[in-house]
Amino acid sequence: MHAFAALLDSLIYTRGRNAKLKLIADYLAVTPDPDRGWAMAALTGELDLPGVKPALIRALIEERVDPVLFRMSRDYVGDTAETVALLWPAPTVPVDAAPMSLNDAVERLRHLSRADAPAELARMLDRLDAEERFALLKMATGALRIGVSARLAKTALANAFGVDVELLEELWHALSPPYATLFDWLEGRGAQPTAADTPVFRPFMLAHGLEDARVDLADYVPEWKWDGIRVQIVHVAGQTRLYSRTGDDVTGSFPDVAAAFATPGAVDGELMVKGEFQGGALDAGGGAASFNALQQRLGRKTVSAKMLADYPAFVRLYDILFDGAEDLRTLPWTERRARLEAFVPRLDPDRFDLSQVIEAADFTALEAIRAGARDAAIEGVMLKRRDSPYVGGRRAGLWYKWKRDPLTADCVMMYAQRGNGRRSSYYSDYTFGCWTEDGELLPVGKAYSGITDEELRQLDKFVRGHTLNRFGPVREVEKTLVLEIAFDSIHASTRHKSGVAMRFPRIARIRLDKPAAEADRLATLQRLMT
Repeated sequence: MHAFAALLDSLIYTRGRNAKLKLIADYLAVTPDPDRGWAMAALTGELDLPGVKPALIRALIEERVDPVLFRMSRDYVGDTAETVALLWPAPTVPVDAAPMSLNDAVERLRHLSRADAPAELARMLDRLDAEERFALLKMATGALRIGVSARLAKTALANAFGVDVELLEELWHALSPPYATLFDWLEGRGAQPTAADTPVFRPFMLAHGLEDARVDLADYVPEWKWDGIRVQIVHVAGQTRLYSRTGDDVTGSFPDVAAAFATPGAVDGELMVKGEFQGGALDAGGGAASFNALQQRLGRKTVSAKMLADYPAFVRLYDILFDGAEDLRTLPWTERRARLEAFVPRLDPDRFDLSQVIEAADFTALEAIRAGARDAAIEGVMLKRRDSPYVGGRRAGLWYKWKRDPLTADCVMMYAQRGNGRRSSYYSDYTFGCWTEDGELLPVGKAYSGITDEELRQLDKFVRGHTLNRFGPVREVEKTLVLEIAFDSIHASTRHKSGVAMRFPRIARIRLDKPAAEADRLATLQRLMT
């Protein structure tokens, strides 16, 4: 447990990607089984310990220290696990001082009932020092937030044992923690695990931004970039799985799509719900609703019959990875496209259609066509090299994304909240609003990205010096600072008092030059809704 705690502590204070890779690789190289397997499960989000919930942790600490002290400390620190780890008092009676391994901790937590969890977790925390308590609580709640993605952890594992990370990712969904067969193979004690008869995830091919470059359409084919979520659908041995771009299994949220895909193979496409929002006259494949409509389906473990009927999901297919057992990823895009066009008619037309290519004589003509993307509520254009194989990750020169230009609005900061991780000492999450015709300021969005470290310090200083009220970790501020907010689109929303919801809001500029009274009106945003 001590080594894992030291790893997390080092990762939190290490910013460089290569340095983080080395920290994880070094840990995996010297840590015995099964501890390193559980560590990988924790780092990749595959560790499920249902007996420990945040409410239980709060209840335990509030039994031992003044609840007001805990809440004030939590507000200052910005992280529950860190606050509890630091505040946890020394036990009043002697406890077992023997070192606790990571495997010991996981096995105890995995088999806890809700009734036994409080007493057992308290006993474990009594045995650990502050650094170990922090690691235990982070692991138990599944909320590491240490700047390490699942992909980075797998890359570190691949680096530690000299294997290809793409191969590792293909095997991952066929394995389960603590990955004994995987480590046996990596260290030469066993055969390579196989993904046969398992609908595993394959890494998505990703695109670079086109920025201000131009390409020759003799070499590249343009397609519309739709506004949904990218999914991979795999059917093997009678099983179908849907995976998100990060490799998360989202089958449970879209059982209607999974049930309709019973043809052996693996395809790549954009998952949306039916409607008339996106595409208009440009949409040759059928109507697609806004992303706001798709959000009604996202993240649900169970989906009601009403939800299935009100928000019917479908997938607009971009590419094909496998046709049956045949791996097509090494073929050029033109050949895969032909195979995909032959594959789609075998699927349910109510659930699957084909993303159409854009007919343009040259890049100048394509620029004119792309100019209509906002009016058609389409996210932008993809440019795919005609001879490109399907390879995981971003490869220079193969695929480009050419998103439409963002919308902007001048908004007034209303509230600020502490961030997490390395931003936990700063007020870094900002709620902003626009004026009604009656002079009322209503919230229209929340953003935390788009600013530099220097701008973060500048905004944090403003929040601390212009606070009107405090609500736990949230501060209400004087309505005097204008932020220029960039966003991809805006939709009607019944969940917000303002009646609007922004898509991907981020801070473009701090408008010190602009009086708050001159910020945008809500009516201006309403006119931007399509």
